[in-house]
Amino acid sequence: MYTLRPTSFFRPSSRPTSPVPAPRQEAAAAPERVARPLSKLSLANFRRPSPSPATGLIPSTVVQDGSFMEVLGLKLSEAVSKALAQPSGPGVPGELLGGRRPIPPGRGHALGALIISEVQASRENPHLYRAVIRTLQRPLSVLLTNISTNLIPLLSSPAFHTPAAPTVQEPQPSATQLHAVALATFAGELLEAFDEIGLGYEIDTRGENLKTIREGLASIVKRVVEPLINGLKNELMPIIDSLESVPPSAPINHAVVGKTSAAIKSQVLHPSIIILQTIIPLYSRVLSRYVASAYAESALASFVISLVWRGLVALSNRSVPGPSPPASPSMSTTTLKVKNAKKPSTTPPATPPAGRFTLKLPPSRPTTPPSPGLRGPTVATDARALYNLFEQLPKPSKDKEQTRLAREVVDEAFDGLSSLIALLESIQMHATPARPVAPGASPKAPLADLEADLELLTEDIPIVIAIPILLRTFIPSERSVHGLLGLTETEYRKGCLSGFGRAEECGIAVGQRVLDVLRADPAVRAQEGTDGFCRWLERELQAARAERGELGDGEGMDTAQH
Repeated sequence: MYTLRPTSFFRPSSRPTSPVPAPRQEAAAAPERVARPLSKLSLANFRRPSPSPATGLIPSTVVQDGSFMEVLGLKLSEAVSKALAQPSGPGVPGELLGGRRPIPPGRGHALGALIISEVQASRENPHLYRAVIRTLQRPLSVLLTNISTNLIPLLSSPAFHTPAAPTVQEPQPSATQLHAVALATFAGELLEAFDEIGLGYEIDTRGENLKTIREGLASIVKRVVEPLINGLKNELMPIIDSLESVPPSAPINHAVVGKTSAAIKSQVLHPSIIILQTIIPLYSRVLSRYVASAYAESALASFVISLVWRGLVALSNRSVPGPSPPASPSMSTTTLKVKNAKKPSTTPPATPPAGRFTLKLPPSRPTTPPSPGLRGPTVATDARALYNLFEQLPKPSKDKEQTRLAREVVDEAFDGLSSLIALLESIQMHATPARPVAPGASPKAPLADLEADLELLTEDIPIVIAIPILLRTFIPSERSVHGLLGLTETEYRKGCLSGFGRAEECGIAVGQRVLDVLRADPAVRAQEGTDGFCRWLERELQAARAERGELGDGEGMDTAQH
């Protein structure tokens, strides 16, 4: 009925001490564990090294459970958000648009460096590499969408197209243009990172590539940079084309006859060159800001090449100015008489008046070179000034693989302009009519000296550029190249003078046609310089055919006419 509660009184006396031996046994077993590694062939020793290679290959372990891809995706998403975030600190007033600053340069390189590090770490494992590429697609697609969303209102804004080019009053681009250029620079920097590891070029039918991302980024650069560069081009082309017109002859000032050549050269510059000297430095600074990545330098190369070509066409087709009227002696005499009438003469009677010396000036005036001599130095001086101005423009980089070819083409265009300068200066030196002829020498000796150097002087000049210059030098007449071809000037310029490539295609056909027309005209054959010009043109055509591997000469004429 009543149960006795167990108490410590009924417990055995050994129970409290029973747990004590257990810890003593574990403590005693500790030394035994130390002695176990002496057995090298135990099962535990075989299993211990196995986890170490697994911990060394962390990506392959985490790929199996997906944690690494999740961490990488979050990391890339955070980097994309930071790349387009507003920069800290106060902004420049001219760059603020709606209280926002443009993205600073360098952020595309920073994001690209992160992508490069993650992709390079997975190159050796094809499965891991494809998983990383799939993980990159989502944050980069979000990035491309955000850039396009920010760019569309900028491109559609009228402020993006005005002003089309900087001026002296407004030398900096507008805030809208700067924000658009910042987005294009970011896209170009990211594309440079893609090029470094070859991303976006592979073709995968399963869509595990970044080709679409690459094309979208390249489109952003093109949509921003090309309209801005075309705005500069549209402002410069009419000024360069006006170099073809004959500049107004400056009045001859007898007071500067004895001054240095620098003072005289400043008077013979074309008015268009003076305008270009003001705006080219402004355009150069703006272009350096527009073209901040390698992917914008292709548009820069096309821009510079087109400017050089239009300069070659304008300078080579400048018409010969007419003879200047020799009305200066009577004007100077009248001026001297008015001055002497106002002021009483204080000179002694034995001193002759100044008007007596001015009457002796007209006999010495015929020694002034006629118009061809005046035209030569003017064209040569303008060509050298134009070359120096174009040298201020930025050029594609020759250190980057993707822009090396563009730089070579630009250098070839500058070589052509440099050769044109050398040709014009040589014509000025050899073929000036006022050049004194040695006793016993024929009047065409200077042209013979020029002919000996023509092959070297015209080596880098297209045939269609050299023909009008040498045609006016050796066979002075009113004939034009398009007239010899039987074409209108508009047809000839559109068909043969549209660019370097078209000029090279039509050079043989145009040269052969000019050569045939000159040989068929007896009046032209009778002139002294005709033989020298025809000999040069024959050598040029032969060299051009050998370079192109052509034997016939009638195939290209139809191309030139069409």
